[in-house]
Amino acid sequence: MLYIAPTLTNIKRSRMKFFVDTADLAEIRDLAATGMVDGVTTNPSLVAKAGGNFIESLREICALVPGPVSAEVTALDSAGMLREAEKLRAVASNIAIKVPMTWDGLKACRSLANDGVMVNVTLCFSANQALLAAKAGAAFVSPFVGRLDDISQEGMDLIADIREIYDNYPDLETEILVASVRHPAHVLESARIGADICTIPPNVLRQLIRHPLTDAGIAAFMADWEKSGQKII
Repeated sequence: MLYIAPTLTNIKRSRMKFFVDTADLAEIRDLAATGMVDGVTTNPSLVAKAGGNFIESLREICALVPGPVSAEVTALDSAGMLREAEKLRAVASNIAIKVPMTWDGLKACRSLANDGVMVNVTLCFSANQALLAAKAGAAFVSPFVGRLDDISQEGMDLIADIREIYDNYPDLETEILVASVRHPAHVLESARIGADICTIPPNVLRQLIRHPLTDAGIAAFMADWEKSGQKII
């Protein structure tokens, strides 16, 4: 069932941003040419899947996309996260450090945020966690809607809860970055609720443009044009 945002929290925002969730350079380059890519989320697993070196792939991605590029730490302790973050930050000015939703992750988030670094707190599965991320100074919080759906919870209900809480407190500047997007309906519902960002796998982003009536309309147009025997050039 599609969620309809309550009137009181239906605050207009400048635009919804699309991040692409991949480390595939060819995909990023192709999608960026449409103007649809406002940023990229990636992690060592996605880089390994794409077959690239983590640091070099990040450098190339950052050159393709002017917006935030999330790079995830692998350490589990805050000191280790900060050491890794220092190396990742050196890659490019548009790197956002991705840390896990743990106490150590929140400690690292606060330290990095105090230093003016964009931080993406990932693996968020509750509104309480999202509130903690915002108080720790996260630039982005990443609730995983698809994984909640997998365990028979309504992932989009979490997005609605976070949106309501953040709207109650205008001083909270953390952006809601909807993650684990599985299909176009997740994107639609995120936009209706008022999420700031969706990070979308390339195949799902391409699905957003598809509609059988569009295809049928183009086919009919081309058939009529061919019958006319004319050419524009």
